[in-house]
Amino acid sequence: MTAPEQKIPESVRKQHQQLSFEIHRHDALYHREDNPEISDAEYDKLRRELEALEADYPELITPASPSQKVGAKPSSRFKKIQHSVPMLSLGNAMNEQDVHDFIERIKRFLKWPDDQPIEIFAEPKIDGLSCSIRYEKGELKYAVTRGDGETGEDITANIKTLGDIPHKISGAPDILDVRGEVYMRHDDFKALNERQAENGDKIFANPRNAAAGSLRQLDSNITASRPLHFFAYALGEASSPIADTQSGIRGALEKFGFSVTHPITLTPDTGKLLDYHSQVEEARSTIGYDIDGIVYKVNDLALQDRLGFVSRAPRWAIAHKFAAEKAVTRLNEIRIQVGRTGTLTPVAELDPVTVGGVVVSRATLHNADEIERKDVREGDMVRIQRAGDVIPQVLGPVLDKRPAGSKPYVFEAVCPVCGSKAVREDGEVAYRCTGGLICDAQAVERLKHFVSKYAFDIDGLGDKIIRQFWEKGLIKTPADIFGLEDENKALTPPIQQWEGWGALSVQNLFASINAKRSIPLERFIYALGIRQVGQATAKRLAQRYHDFETLQAEMRAANNIESDAYQKLTNIDDIGPLVAADLTAFFNEGHNQTVLDDLTEILEITPYDAPEKTDSAVSGKTVVFTGKLEKMGRSEAKEMAERLGAHVTGSVSKNTDYVVAGADAGSKLKKAESLGVTVLSEDDWLEMVR
Repeated sequence: MTAPEQKIPESVRKQHQQLSFEIHRHDALYHREDNPEISDAEYDKLRRELEALEADYPELITPASPSQKVGAKPSSRFKKIQHSVPMLSLGNAMNEQDVHDFIERIKRFLKWPDDQPIEIFAEPKIDGLSCSIRYEKGELKYAVTRGDGETGEDITANIKTLGDIPHKISGAPDILDVRGEVYMRHDDFKALNERQAENGDKIFANPRNAAAGSLRQLDSNITASRPLHFFAYALGEASSPIADTQSGIRGALEKFGFSVTHPITLTPDTGKLLDYHSQVEEARSTIGYDIDGIVYKVNDLALQDRLGFVSRAPRWAIAHKFAAEKAVTRLNEIRIQVGRTGTLTPVAELDPVTVGGVVVSRATLHNADEIERKDVREGDMVRIQRAGDVIPQVLGPVLDKRPAGSKPYVFEAVCPVCGSKAVREDGEVAYRCTGGLICDAQAVERLKHFVSKYAFDIDGLGDKIIRQFWEKGLIKTPADIFGLEDENKALTPPIQQWEGWGALSVQNLFASINAKRSIPLERFIYALGIRQVGQATAKRLAQRYHDFETLQAEMRAANNIESDAYQKLTNIDDIGPLVAADLTAFFNEGHNQTVLDDLTEILEITPYDAPEKTDSAVSGKTVVFTGKLEKMGRSEAKEMAERLGAHVTGSVSKNTDYVVAGADAGSKLKKAESLGVTVLSEDDWLEMVR
């Protein structure tokens, strides 16, 4: 986490928020609608930009970030099935140093001796559609898309049409979830598009889109007519082990009759992993199907269990993407987008260009300084780089093709939506609109955040609907959402008579809204859209204050930095002075208080429901770790404590129950001793939690 004294520039924070919004939108288009607006390269570039920001400013990493989520909410066209074990995604490595860092992070987490290597299993990363196939007593029971990682779409009938997926397997556990990738070979893709063209049907942009569109058909006969294939590479739930290594799982899947990827390697030598990556990348065009990198996994499954997960991704695996692909196209316009917190982000509108098989039409320009540094101008031919198969970035102009009379782009410090002045605070790179509540862009974005998946999660209130209701004056504040049904009774004409609406759709919308009149505290906090407060921080606040009345009172009291309330707030893990300032400012601002009063009158905000830890000696206790631990990494120790119901904080106070002191413990140990806080050695701690 970013040290409390390191200030995250507002421009960076705004850029992160804008990227998050764009990625969430494209996730829905890509995973749920099979109708992407941008190429895989452009999308991956967006993610890469986001991950670069989070690498520089780790405090930005929260469960709300797209880097911590997977896929998109399943389509309503399909029956939904919950994964018994979540289908998570992978972190990305874009260069050799990232791979070295990945190995080092693993060793640090495990407290692994420097002179002992860790064996890594490596295989190609298939660019297709992920799914999970469940077998019960050897029979194919059902198949599910990744969806949002927790719940996917039932594609059982379609998956059964694939010739290389066995309907029965022998020798397997009673329950076995096989995970893999549905893909289309290059020659099959070319032939399919030729047939589509002859019949006047849709032409697919690339094999991945063709595979996804073919698999997610309501008519399984269409799927059966498409040349789809499946590679198995992992397991979800298994009622009994089939191997104790990743390579063993691969071997078992092959024996069960599944196709597996080639070539692979198994080595403890990072240099050999990188050589393997180079060899596969060089042969990429001859493989016959799309791969976009190499996946490295810790081979020992027991170590995988110890390493665990970070939000959407395992600590024990990473995808090493192939080198960026480049193209040249015209930059037609630089358009300024305004995000939820008022950040102004310039976006390049491009002549569509294919980069690595993906059509790219937009790219971020980050901020005003980047435009000036690269001297990018409207009308320029620009070099576009597809890095890691995400949203492309503009590398710079092709100067010898610059039009005569071209003028430098002038970044106006004015909000394009409300006309308010845009300011840039000291140390920040982004401009922010000062319009606040009068800025339609911010208001709409805040409302969209309020109803988003990890907040109130109200079905039917998507981007277009929120904007439509806003423009018609029906929804101006979050509380207006819950008065919409009554408001509709007085409308002429009522919503059900509007174009595109009907009685059933309106009925379903109101039912969705009414179903969310009760909400857990942590989701409510996140829904408020407070700067720097993502899902993780919202949950920590809920854990500490338990109910909304207490939270609100404590935040008001914490406005005084000399108060016990402020000390208690900053003792919460990962909440430093900057986050505390945003929290107290929000709860002590008059307009916000009006919004909160309106909401608390009509909603039930349920107290935080802490998991019962009846067998834990540290449940409900506040714990601080300090010094160098010898038997486990600091991160592993914190995660263990939180699993057992403890509150882990970063500083010692009179409210601390235990300080676990390792070697070279410093000021925190001294403060604990001065306050009379119980100090435990690492061995004492391990004995207590056992």
